[in-house]
Amino acid sequence: MISVVVVNYNAGQFLVDCIASALPLVDEIVVVDNASQDSSLAQCAGQFANEPRLKIIRNTANLGFAVACNMGFAEASGDFILFLNPDCRLDASAVPALLQALESDVSVGMVGGLLVNADGSEQGGGRRAVPTPWRSFVRAFGLNRLAHRWPKLFFDFHLHKQPLPNAPIEVEAISGACMLVKRQAVQGVGLWDEGYFLHCEDLDWCMRFRRSGWKILFVPSAKVTHALGVSSRSRPIFVEWHKHKGMVRFYRKFFQHQYPGLLMGMVAAGVWMRFALVAAYHTGKRAGRAMGRKHD
Repeated sequence: MISVVVVNYNAGQFLVDCIASALPLVDEIVVVDNASQDSSLAQCAGQFANEPRLKIIRNTANLGFAVACNMGFAEASGDFILFLNPDCRLDASAVPALLQALESDVSVGMVGGLLVNADGSEQGGGRRAVPTPWRSFVRAFGLNRLAHRWPKLFFDFHLHKQPLPNAPIEVEAISGACMLVKRQAVQGVGLWDEGYFLHCEDLDWCMRFRRSGWKILFVPSAKVTHALGVSSRSRPIFVEWHKHKGMVRFYRKFFQHQYPGLLMGMVAAGVWMRFALVAAYHTGKRAGRAMGRKHD
């Protein structure tokens, strides 16, 4: 039995499209709504009024992605649970391909699909290496452009620029936007870390799965169209704050023992410096739009 868990926050029509694409492929769908203020749940009620396989949990506050995922997992009945973002649409062959890969070996605990944009191009994040502090530094300062000369030193943790494999391959991490897991594996690894509010909790889970001996596979034949960030667009600075906060938590949780205290402090300072630049960019962009409306 396959259960789908969708965490919704103001996804609008995307949520309806996501559920419509998943229903023919799975046994049940659990939507956990983090106090949406749009019409997404009303649209679902109208579209799927007589659908017994759809369950909706309505939170009275935004509890964060990890908490909502855990709530959905607790409600789900399946031996296999697909965590799916509401801005994703599954191809008809996606779930069978994911399930086949997940059951291909008893040591496989988690699989993810090929995330693509509307034009069919592959997105970053669907297959990746773990972004260690060094790898993140390399990417942040564009040093990954030197990877062709020194591939081990300046390795880019995003793998989507590499040729697409012909079959499922083992990777260090996949995206929480589309993540099929075995219940048996989760019972050993543990639930999502609720210390993250938004972002990096999927990397955390991937790290813990691998440390517990479970393999993670990327399945190129499981195509998933991902609109990317639909629920985040209205509050970019809020999202970036939690993204950068999650990065610091992730680094400290898994790499503190590998780096001297001074270096970890520099890493944290670099993360928050990056947040300041990103926040300034969004603030300036918003001010520019406001000025434009004022002159109209």
